[in-house]
Amino acid sequence: MTFSAQDTTLLLVGHGSRNRDGNKEILHFAAQWRERHPGWRIEVCFIEHAEVLLDEGLNRAAGNDAKRVVVIPFILNAAGHVKMELPHAVEEARARHPGVEFQVVRHLGMGREIFEVLQGQLDRLMKQLDMPDPCTTGVILLGRGSSDAGANGELAKMARWIFEDNDHELVDIAFTGVTWPRLETAVQRQVKLGMTQVAIVPVYLFTGVLMERIKAQAERLQRQYPQVAFALGTHFGFDKGIFELLDSKVGGDALPEGSLLECDGCKYRLAAEDEHLHDHSHTTTHDHDHAHPPPAQGTCGHGHGHKHDHDHGHGHCHGHNHSHDHHSHG
Repeated sequence: MTFSAQDTTLLLVGHGSRNRDGNKEILHFAAQWRERHPGWRIEVCFIEHAEVLLDEGLNRAAGNDAKRVVVIPFILNAAGHVKMELPHAVEEARARHPGVEFQVVRHLGMGREIFEVLQGQLDRLMKQLDMPDPCTTGVILLGRGSSDAGANGELAKMARWIFEDNDHELVDIAFTGVTWPRLETAVQRQVKLGMTQVAIVPVYLFTGVLMERIKAQAERLQRQYPQVAFALGTHFGFDKGIFELLDSKVGGDALPEGSLLECDGCKYRLAAEDEHLHDHSHTTTHDHDHAHPPPAQGTCGHGHGHKHDHDHGHGHCHGHNHSHDHHSHG
């Protein structure tokens, strides 16, 4: 499928933040993306916490004699917003603009491109720590957190890839909200297991309220563990890898043949929408990835058992025996 800039509008759909600086950064990103492709028509809207929301953004994108609108969820993980609200809004836009073809590409996701960005973040943090021994340097990937187990699992996949491609004894995940473990718990675990440095890699595209909270947490943890050296990364939405990832999504090959998002038109989503009309809930009991099951309850009430069964003791670094098999990451 080819991409015609003359009759196509690209619509970046951001999550939206209560912190206006976060929304401004997305607008600034769009401006930079236009500079890279001056012939492209690029619009921006947000799912929440912004002036231009989905309906208005879709209407704007469909204007100016556009024949096609390519909707790009500018979001790392697909949870309720991407799986439910966005497809619903696009269906309504199709009804409002019958002469315009609406296509929805997949969200950014957690693939090789994002892994490379995260690896670059970790490399910079290791330099900031003066290149300590990775065997005693723990890594924590810190995500937003979701009620969608699949979205949280994507972060766990990135942690595994980081573990496989580096020599760190511990690579853990943590979340700023909704689910567990939280950053403090992950740090406490790593300190107990002998880490003398901790590299915290926020998995966020742009700044916002949560990024401010993360900075405050890191400062508090440094005071709590003065014997541990901490290095905190930052959001990475302006990394060249993000621009390249978007270029590939709209360059032709990445456009889905059926012009559908993963959940656009899905029978499970439609059934859940019917249920939503009655109980105002996005949850469903179908045995499908779209269901948002509550976490199982464990001894601490969180139900998380993030246990790494490595075949080595924590006193001996496994890392130098890695085969670094990149083929497993595809």
